[in-house]
Amino acid sequence: MNASEAVYKAILDSGVDFVTSVPCANLKTVLNYLNDDKDIQHIPVTREEEGIGVCTGAYLGGRKTALLMQNSGLGNSINAIGSLVKVYKIPILIIISHRGDLKEKISAQIPMGQWTKKLLETVEIPYFSPKTPDEAYKLIKDASELSINMEYPVAILLDALYWEHDK
Repeated sequence: MNASEAVYKAILDSGVDFVTSVPCANLKTVLNYLNDDKDIQHIPVTREEEGIGVCTGAYLGGRKTALLMQNSGLGNSINAIGSLVKVYKIPILIIISHRGDLKEKISAQIPMGQWTKKLLETVEIPYFSPKTPDEAYKLIKDASELSINMEYPVAILLDALYWEHDK
């Protein structure tokens, strides 16, 4: 199982049936799998806070949700996390492609890469950083369950080293 397959299969096996996403090169294959899957409703969005809002509505409508995004958009979603999901206890599995860390070639990605974990800690979102597809599969399933139990988002951070398992 490669990196993308592990993420996709874990989403399926977690019972997630509604996904929003913001385009990301690292998540491209996962997003293609989701687009082809008739059992999961996949709604691409243009901004991360929009994804938070759409997931919130889907959850309130009885769906189990996930948001897939790049960490550069985490800052965009902070207000929606604080004023919507925290207040109304909305569980969302957030799968984040963590740019701006090891092996980053685009300097503009580095500041948010350095701040991502601190931002998640500031808004009290637990996060896990799997290093292998097998570990990602397990942690995504566990994070999805934790999110439901906490009634709050839980994040999975997938860094450049993780995505090397897609090659």
